[in-house]
Amino acid sequence: MTQFSDLRLDPKVLKAIDEAGYTTPTPIQAQAIPHALEGRDVLGIAQTGTGKTASFTLPLITRLGRGRARARMPRSLVLAPTRELAAQVAENFDTYAKHTRLTKALLIGGVAFGEQDKLIDRGVDVLIATPGRLLDHFERGKLLLTGVEVMVVDEADRMLDMGFIPDIERIFGLTPFTRQTFFYSATMAPEIERITNTFLSNPARIEIARQATASETIAQELIELKPANRAAAAKVKRDALRSILSAEGDAIENAVIFCNRKVDVDILAKALSKHKLDAAPIHGDLDQSLRTRTLERFRAGELKLLIASDVAARGLDVPSVSHVFNFDLPSHPEDYVHRIGRTGRAGRSGKAISLMVPSDQKYLDQIEALLQRPLPRAESPIEANAPTPPAEEAAPKRPKRTRAPRAETQTTAAAAPEPAAPVAEPETHEPQPAQGRRDDDQRRDRGRGRGNRDAVVGMGDHVPDFLLREFRVA
Repeated sequence: MTQFSDLRLDPKVLKAIDEAGYTTPTPIQAQAIPHALEGRDVLGIAQTGTGKTASFTLPLITRLGRGRARARMPRSLVLAPTRELAAQVAENFDTYAKHTRLTKALLIGGVAFGEQDKLIDRGVDVLIATPGRLLDHFERGKLLLTGVEVMVVDEADRMLDMGFIPDIERIFGLTPFTRQTFFYSATMAPEIERITNTFLSNPARIEIARQATASETIAQELIELKPANRAAAAKVKRDALRSILSAEGDAIENAVIFCNRKVDVDILAKALSKHKLDAAPIHGDLDQSLRTRTLERFRAGELKLLIASDVAARGLDVPSVSHVFNFDLPSHPEDYVHRIGRTGRAGRSGKAISLMVPSDQKYLDQIEALLQRPLPRAESPIEANAPTPPAEEAAPKRPKRTRAPRAETQTTAAAAPEPAAPVAEPETHEPQPAQGRRDDDQRRDRGRGRGNRDAVVGMGDHVPDFLLREFRVA
């Protein structure tokens, strides 16, 4: 069996590896490191949690052991899609380069430009950045990429999902043609393959597992829920999740719960906290300092349930996550693999439970087609299958407006005193007084239904004089 000592790494790097407690490299590390030390481009395809970060960090530190950084001209560049993943790479660098004199800078959003500019001005050996923040520094004239010897693109398929491919192509154009390139991805979409054919030179292709497969150490379950209607789906899923958390009990050391939308992350975190469960949200709209503190609490074991959007699917490195819950099935099947890959890492066992409602059927079909096998079904919680009252019954009923019976209205109208018969007057053409016009208008309105709909319209015993006149000539 291959050992790290067999890979011709720098002795200072081997010392740091030994202090970290590692002796045997993972398959992708054992295959990628020798090619990287030979100076070849590397195209690595492996599922998440297989040790891809160390497979490029270790040879990178070994290669940069000789040489010196110049101001504003980093010697190597590592691109990551999210702030959390970039921070994870920086932590790996600190772990394995602690016995060297190499320097690094981390360029991510949510941090003031001034502090980052100071690091770049002093010169850094390793620049770790997200694409957007890197280009911000370049456009401000604070950074030159002409001295990059090694360039690393991590989680390239996630870059594609987040729309970073145009930025990646531009950054490739700013670096020297003679650079060495490490390109890592969990899946190989056609667009990713086009980029590798364009910017990598005769790469060593290393594919550890079938593309987009989940680790065999993860026990997967799917729970199908049947809410009464679409509006009740979110509540039914929340009730079901609480039942599952209660049923799992102490088996849950900590868990990541994924939602598709940021607003649902906040709603679910508040709902679980309301039921005395230790939960906190993390997504892209939160302040970077709050996101960092939340992750630190989760890594330290101070937080049990982390409610996350897909921003954490690739950037969370906590080897001991016991459970992953998909509150929502992801719309992209590859994201399912990355989500559940947060558990079952480093040879440990893990459990992934997904909730599904009928509207998720198309997402389930895509996931099962990608995995090439159906997800194991589990029994629905009793609370989730409880009948949900229709929306109109749940709302308080308004009191109905009552109308007087028609017969009663007629009786009332008949009992009213009859107006006195008008005195016959000679026919004139004088204009009618205003009050008279209003009274006549009101009578017409009542007759046409625009007045009181309950009133009874009629002439009673009185017949107007003009109806009794004769117009025939004698």
